[in-house]
Amino acid sequence: MELAEGQGPVATQQLPKRLVADYGFWSRFQEPPYGSTQIPFEKLTHLIHAGVGVGAQLDGTLDVPAAFLEPDLISKGHAAGVKVMLAFGGDGATFRAVAGNPNIREILVGNLAAFIKANGYDGIDIDWEFPSAPVDSQPFFELISALRRVLPTPNYLISVDVAPWGGDGYNFGSVVPIVDFLNIMMYDCAGPWTRHGHLNSPVFWDPADPAPDECQPGGSANDAANIYLNDLHVPADKLNMGTPFYGYFYQNVSHLFGGCRNCGKTVLSENYGTFIKSHLAQGKWRAFRDPVSLVPYMLRADGRPGFITYDDPASTYARVSYSLWTRGLGGSFMWSLDADYDGHSQDLLEAMYSATLQPPH
Repeated sequence: MELAEGQGPVATQQLPKRLVADYGFWSRFQEPPYGSTQIPFEKLTHLIHAGVGVGAQLDGTLDVPAAFLEPDLISKGHAAGVKVMLAFGGDGATFRAVAGNPNIREILVGNLAAFIKANGYDGIDIDWEFPSAPVDSQPFFELISALRRVLPTPNYLISVDVAPWGGDGYNFGSVVPIVDFLNIMMYDCAGPWTRHGHLNSPVFWDPADPAPDECQPGGSANDAANIYLNDLHVPADKLNMGTPFYGYFYQNVSHLFGGCRNCGKTVLSENYGTFIKSHLAQGKWRAFRDPVSLVPYMLRADGRPGFITYDDPASTYARVSYSLWTRGLGGSFMWSLDADYDGHSQDLLEAMYSATLQPPH
């Protein structure tokens, strides 16, 4: 069978909703290594290959890391019916410089289209963190529109990573009809930028949190769904809810929602597969579950300061199942696929897959 440009084989998956994987090229060089050999493509519908950004000269060229391309990634993905997309990311100032200049924007879009077509990708995911109104609204729309002209539907997909609080910078009313789906980045309520030990990605907001201003609006999967469905009126089938495969270790926090001293230097991002699972098994930490937010956390068993916010299979299943089957969203995704891998298994991915297969009984 001869395929149209930019299209892989007909999908072999029977998943009723999208299961999208964010995959960073750098994971091949981590310990344990994680690449196309380890990826269970049969459990995915889409894979977003991350690591390409705006060239430093801000002239429309691309910053492609030397080890970025992985030919087996696309061939194995296509053999399993998975759509493989290119992630293109950067911060607000960088994107503003290239998307806001019509001449540079056209050069950038041309380079992106050429790269995608030359290497067999099925589309592009735009990770602009974050467009802010009013200065970014029109440039953002112009960028997405220009990409759609050179990457026409249905041969190519376009998705956008969006903040859980929504905002006016994305120009949703004009952009949503153009793109195939939006990825709600429902994580990083916690982190070194906060003043308290928050939960990284609550399913529901716990009003016991003493500093809602650090996480709201959009501080839980439920709140983010309300913003996109009820306030922004985005069709449910165009939304993917994010779930984290990592957590945060607050070294100076002693209890859930506790105040944090020197957070910027004492809070570390840690992967589930290699760090959090081992700490659960050591017996030096006690695991708890917040009954309102439905997510777990850990405290040191000896009472010394130490707080870890993370997700386990139960909370991952709850977030994905609630988003897909209660709120009716079109799919889910994670950041990032490799962070769940311990060298042998991927517990969080298995939970996502199980939640995606069918509604809970």
